Amino acid sequence: MIKTEAKRLGFLSCGISKAEFLEEEAPRLENWLKNNMHGKMQYMENHFDKRLDPTLLVEGSKSVISLLLNYFPSEEQTDKTAPKISKYAYGTDYHFVIKDKLKQLLHFIQDEIGDVHGRAFVDSAPVLDKAWAAKSGLGWIGKHSNLLTQQVGSFYFIAELIVDLDLEYDSATTDHCGSCTACIDACPTEAITEPYVVDGSKCISYFTIELKENIPTEFKGKMDDWMFGCDVCQDVCPWNRFSKPHSQPLFNPHPELLSLTKKDWEEITEDTFKKVFKNSAVKRTKFSGLKRNIDFLK
Repeated sequence: MIKTEAKRLGFLSCGISKAEFLEEEAPRLENWLKNNMHGKMQYMENHFDKRLDPTLLVEGSKSVISLLLNYFPSEEQTDKTAPKISKYAYGTDYHFVIKDKLKQLLHFIQDEIGDVHGRAFVDSAPVLDKAWAAKSGLGWIGKHSNLLTQQVGSFYFIAELIVDLDLEYDSATTDHCGSCTACIDACPTEAITEPYVVDGSKCISYFTIELKENIPTEFKGKMDDWMFGCDVCQDVCPWNRFSKPHSQPLFNPHPELLSLTKKDWEEITEDTFKKVFKNSAVKRTKFSGLKRNIDFLK
């Protein structure tokens, strides 16, 4: 019933797992932090226990309902020499779009089942989204550390409802990366240090979105023209041949966004920035951050 309603709300898929301590992820997260692969993302060090145990996040929780929402666009930027924006940021900020759908799903569960308590999460709390989605059978974690599915690749958002309701649990799927190393070979900054391990402090998405200070000069000329985020490891993944355009109007880009030329971007004003990115995730970098990124690419 929950999965049918999730489909009706536009989610790509829905999987359910038992809310319990993530045994396998604990040592991996600890090592990743110990090796400073989170760079200046200090918040990754916070709430270590909550990241691994949903029952500490939502009292009495029994189930994690994981959901995927497609964002693969039907069109891309037209000027191939222009600075690039990650596809996920073309339209309205996904936090708003998904949060709304999650609340509808939670209300549906409460209407149908009764006194159910839970919380909705969209990438803004200490929840290991990909681990839960994999545990719920929605895909496997690829060598680029993104969630992958055979049917639709990896261009989707992951979100959760953590609820105090016992449900039937799905089981994890198998890994289908095989001997492929396309993502590792293609990463412009060699951020995928070994299969399934990404050094966040070398990732283009980290430099262009998370890092508040100057981008280290050693990465000059290695940014592959990305000014916000990076899709390289997903673009080269063979499984993304199966990506299909989303049907969520809110994810459609501002009419001007895709047609801006290299020159337009280099001369962008704060007014244009505010207009084109009015409700966009790109606002996270602020105008000054985007300008810094564009200047670094010159």
